[in-house]
Order: sequence, then C-alpha cells, then structure tokens
Amino acid sequence: MGGIGLIIFLLFVVAVLVAGVLYQRRGATMDAQKCPPPGRLIGVGDTMLHADVAGAGPPVIFEAGIAATSLSWRLIQPEIATFAQTVSYDRAGLGWSDSSRKPREIWQLVEELREMLDRVQVATPRVLVAHSYGGLVALGYAARYPAELTGLVLLDPVGVDEWAHPSRFHLRSLSRGIFLARCGEVLSRLGVVRFTLNRLARGSRRMPKLVARATSGRGGAAFTERMVGQIQKLPQDVWPMIQAHWCDPKCFRAMARYLQALPENAAAILEDFGATNVPLLVLSAADASPAQRADHQRIARLSSHGSVEIIQGTGHWIQLDRPDAVIGAIRKVLSRPKSGALP
Repeated sequence: MGGIGLIIFLLFVVAVLVAGVLYQRRGATMDAQKCPPPGRLIGVGDTMLHADVAGAGPPVIFEAGIAATSLSWRLIQPEIATFAQTVSYDRAGLGWSDSSRKPREIWQLVEELREMLDRVQVATPRVLVAHSYGGLVALGYAARYPAELTGLVLLDPVGVDEWAHPSRFHLRSLSRGIFLARCGEVLSRLGVVRFTLNRLARGSRRMPKLVARATSGRGGAAFTERMVGQIQKLPQDVWPMIQAHWCDPKCFRAMARYLQALPENAAAILEDFGATNVPLLVLSAADASPAQRADHQRIARLSSHGSVEIIQGTGHWIQLDRPDAVIGAIRKVLSRPKSGALP
C-alpha cells in the first residue's frame, strides 16, 4: 500500500508540474498577442534590442534600472517627446529584448547601447537619463565617448564606490538577490509566477503573499509588495505589459546576470573613469542613506560640471514619485550655456 501511495503521489506531482508548464506556455502565447512591443527591434551583435523612439529635436536617451524596462519611463518620455527626440529601450534579456550570450560587463553594455542608437540613427550629442543601475551604463558611456554627450541626468544611481568595494552586508544582499532571481526563473517556467500575478491582478492579496513566502521567504513577499506599489504609479495601460515581462523566465535569468556583474562593473567605472567636462546632474532620493548621499556626491565630482539635487518626496524610483522634477532636470541640462555649467 505504501508503494502504491508513493507512486500516486509522484504521478500527482508530475501532473501538477506538466500542468504548470502548459499553463505558462499558453500564457506566454497570449502575452505575445496582447502585448506586442510598442517600439521596434534592432539587431545589435548577437541579440535584438527593443527601442521605443518618439518625438523630434535634441536626443534624450533613457537607461532603466537593473531589472526595469523602457516602460519605467512612461511618466517621463511622452512629456520630453514634445520638445526632444526620445529613446527608451530594454537591455538584453529584459522586456521585449532578446537575451545575449555575451557577458554583462559594463563596456559590453555601453557598446550595445551605442550601436543601437547608431542603428536607429540618433544624432549626437545626446543626453543620457539613467536610473539606479543604469547610472553605471551612463557613466561608462561618458568615460568612453564624452564627445557624444550633452550631459547626464542620474536618478538615485547605485553607489559606484559602495559596490566596487562591497561590504559583507552588501555581498549577502547581492547573493540573496541572485538566488531569488534564479528561483524566479524556475518558478516562472512552472507557471507559479504567472498564477501568483494573475491572482494579484484580480485583487487577491492573501494567496500571492502565501506563495511568495513559501517560495522565497519574507524577503520575497516584501519585495513583491514594494514592486507592486511602484508599478501602480504607472499608467494602467502598461500594467499588463509589466506583468507579462515578470512572467517571462528570461527576465529573471537576465536579472541574475546583471546582479552578478554589479561589483565588477562598479569597479571598472571607478578604475577607468577620469575627470570629465560632461555636465552631470545627480538627483538624489529624499530617503537616501548618508552613505548613499555621500556616494552621490562622489559621482557628481567625477565631472567638472557636476552637482547633486535632493528631490523631496521621493524614494528610489524618482521618476515615478516626482516626474516633474526629472522633466525639469532634463530641461536644465538641455538649456545649459555652451560654457558647460548647469543653470
């Protein structure tokens, strides 16, 4: 009887796993139909990058956070597109962009961005607007190609010195983030992420919390709550698109790869970035810690025309909390006098 019971249990487990895989595949097919890319796919190296181009005028390029996409700029890009050419895009493996086999080291990311912009025929000089992890890519671009830039606007950028010399606490946090991303990849393949987000989209709070805690502990549940709160600040029409991206295993896999490369990429910027004349405006979140604020000051000092503005009423996602402040900062960089100083 015990042997028969074990066989029945194993068959049940296999049936559930197969059902989950089929549920995920069907959902992915529906996502592709309901959420086509709003921009276009550009061939860059061994991958296709999604770029959303709008407006005309001086070029303004948006670089998203570590696991974010072009959609994170939806409160900013349409406004800037009324007086500038704007480009938001998805780094390889995120959003509508394909994965890349190449290492996610900083200079590779810079070259992918530059090649994509050249293929879209975006003129120079360009303004780079970058959030969080995207600040490393923007700084890398400024280090390699300063003549191609009008200026940088960095929104609560990750600390270069902080991550180039990570503490034990930072290394533990990074390891946990990589672990959760890898768990997310497995769970998304089995349809668990899709089931949880579908329940959340229908108003259920209890079930998603239970699933998040069961699969990734309290940290995973807290992360889910925080991210849902941020997403709800965006226009409702983009919510299904973001949900579709979160259900895609490739996005979790890419997140793990970008997280793994974070200390190495920060160290590369610290080592290779010399003084620059490119105007650099750092928007620092109101709730930034003293250590983060100090790192923002150090980043600003990389430029002879660098400055820091503390944006009141903001957390890490400044573009969602205070889009007006970001739009104002971009206007400030675009309107700077030819002497290079920010007005």
